[in-house]
Amino acid sequence: MTNNDILRRIRYLFDFSDLKMIAIFKLANYDVRKAKLYDWLKKEDDLLLVEITDKELATFLNGLIIEKRGKREGPQPEPEDILTNNMILRKIKIALDFKTDDILDMFALIDKKISKHELSAFFRHPDNRSYEPCKDQYLRNFFNALQTKYKGS
Repeated sequence: MTNNDILRRIRYLFDFSDLKMIAIFKLANYDVRKAKLYDWLKKEDDLLLVEITDKELATFLNGLIIEKRGKREGPQPEPEDILTNNMILRKIKIALDFKTDDILDMFALIDKKISKHELSAFFRHPDNRSYEPCKDQYLRNFFNALQTKYKGS
């Protein structure tokens, strides 16, 4: 999955308007103009598509966490320069206040089996011997499950 695809899917899931998307970026102290947002949201086959960087997507996800959960005390987290599927899954989990069972239920909604052990491996530190990288198919299935839950399709 591309960063642009993830941004588009989140926008669709929560019916975010252009102004809401810009406001979410602003929550994470990043000013984005409508024109730049439009460039990121273009279809994959559009020659004018501009790829959103890992840092910009991480900034948006940090803003989404603030939007859904509120601002935390103290200094705000810095956006990561390199973003993995594991980090994206973690940030969405935090934003939506999901527990492990909630995520397992999400996968069950679309008849995808994933064990607790397999899921917990995605949330471990990369240096941990039980860490597993979250492959695109898991992230795609998770977004499909979110779509089923929030959009009913």
